[in-house]
Amino acid sequence: MKNVVYNTDLCVVGGGLAGLSAAVAAARHGIKVVLMQDRPVLGGNASSEIRMWVCGAQGKYDREAGILEELILENYYRNPNVSFSIWDSVLYGTAKAEENLTLLLNCTCIDAKTDGDRILAVKGWQLTNETKIEVKAKIFADCSGDSILAPLTGAEYMLGREAKYEYNESLGQDKADSKTMGQSCLIQAREYTTKQEYIPPKWAYTFDEDSEVMKKRWHTLEGCQNFWWMEIGGAGDILHDTEKNRDELLKIAFGVWDHVKNHGDHGADNWALDWVGFLPGKRESRRYRGKYIMHQSDVENAVKFDDEIAYGGWPMDDHHPEGIYYEGSGCVQIKLDKAFGIPFRSIVAERIENLGFAGRNISVTHTALSATRVMGTCAMLGQALGTAAALAVQSGCKLCDVDVKKLQQELLYDDCYLPSVEREVSELTKRAKTNAAVLQNGKDRELSDTSNNQYIGEKNKEIYYEYDEPVSVKRLRLVLNSNLERTVHNMPSMYRLENDDYRMPKTLLKAFEIKVHTKGGEDITIYKTDANFARVIKIDVNMEIDRIVVIPTQTWGDDKVRIFSLDVC
Repeated sequence: MKNVVYNTDLCVVGGGLAGLSAAVAAARHGIKVVLMQDRPVLGGNASSEIRMWVCGAQGKYDREAGILEELILENYYRNPNVSFSIWDSVLYGTAKAEENLTLLLNCTCIDAKTDGDRILAVKGWQLTNETKIEVKAKIFADCSGDSILAPLTGAEYMLGREAKYEYNESLGQDKADSKTMGQSCLIQAREYTTKQEYIPPKWAYTFDEDSEVMKKRWHTLEGCQNFWWMEIGGAGDILHDTEKNRDELLKIAFGVWDHVKNHGDHGADNWALDWVGFLPGKRESRRYRGKYIMHQSDVENAVKFDDEIAYGGWPMDDHHPEGIYYEGSGCVQIKLDKAFGIPFRSIVAERIENLGFAGRNISVTHTALSATRVMGTCAMLGQALGTAAALAVQSGCKLCDVDVKKLQQELLYDDCYLPSVEREVSELTKRAKTNAAVLQNGKDRELSDTSNNQYIGEKNKEIYYEYDEPVSVKRLRLVLNSNLERTVHNMPSMYRLENDDYRMPKTLLKAFEIKVHTKGGEDITIYKTDANFARVIKIDVNMEIDRIVVIPTQTWGDDKVRIFSLDVC
């Protein structure tokens, strides 16, 4: 048996999309990071082990970007057959590409060391290597979903549903309880050209034509169907009944598919059960008590916070604790008029000074959680927390004392949209003479049907920035149009014969070249690609130049070239 000790700036516990985004963001901002993940793959509920597609803000112009969009675009590029194992590899490769990031897979966090109001270290057990791990860090980020560091450190947390009077929530309970939303083992089916037979296991439940359960739940194969409503556990102990719930969910899953195939006509003759999840996906468990607790009014009224560092836009989507066995609807959805901001105070601990958190475990009431819990939102929260941790380490301040204005601008520069905050444009960008002035406005997406924030031009037409005299340029930043208005998910729920939605956005620029004219009178190509799949490209320059030229030559299918921003720093 081995013992390994790591000394680092930031320790991230949990490798779902929130934890991955936090770790990658912090590493890219220059601090050392250890990411401790208890599973063999990254992605959490989005991984091949659970296979929930990434949901997020539903407003037409509110799709999340940042690291999440980077991951999804690489997946479209590398994974035309939409294999979940390839998706896993995209997440894995993104983490491994960061020199400042140490990835510990199959490592379960089992203990923590504290000194008063500070965490000193966390301990883990890496089953595959029979190794005891200790990670000492300046800051800790709990992105585990279950808030594992709360019981290990004494950090304050909440569990269950609040009473209406506690936060004046009309959607709260008459009396507070410990009930939560439940767990699901999802299934995926594949369509064939010929009839497919199905023989259920003997231990599966039988739901015949007269089954009350099946009468209450949508179970055709139309649209985005992954049978999410096969849900249980919220009325019990969501933290400690997972193994028992898994056994019940498997009986339900194989029985539901038996009903679809063998009990009535559901248009499933040519469909076969392709995959069944053996790891239940959770929607809710512990939530940290942070310096601010978001509640129903904050979400539905889109309250503006001065310390906004992320946003959401999923409906208030509350699943009944009894899940599949509830006689009414499986969930109640209340759609929102617009995206809502999430404050920095809701991702930092109330008492533990070097603890932050991101994901479904942030400081919100149960009602607010119903809108903040989805993975698109969680990824944005993770990127915000990782960036904040880097700023705290570099400035030597407490996590809660980070300069929020600077944090917001770093996030915007890294393509994280904040509905209530505008990105500041550099002086070098504003000073440039150009034939594409819209690229200088600091807007990196369309915000309405009439906003017109992008350059739209012809292929092979030069876009230029010019200066009256040479200027010292450190970096260029180019933001392209990856069609954030698209409604396609990152991965499919079912494998249909025609499954062509998961492709590179046609609006994205595929081939282009960037040239500069130097102080010495040379024309230099500083960047050229014929297979671009990124929305944001950052190019180190470190030269004195007086002209920048972008030459777009090919898109992924659009007739026009579409670019949002060209920034000079």
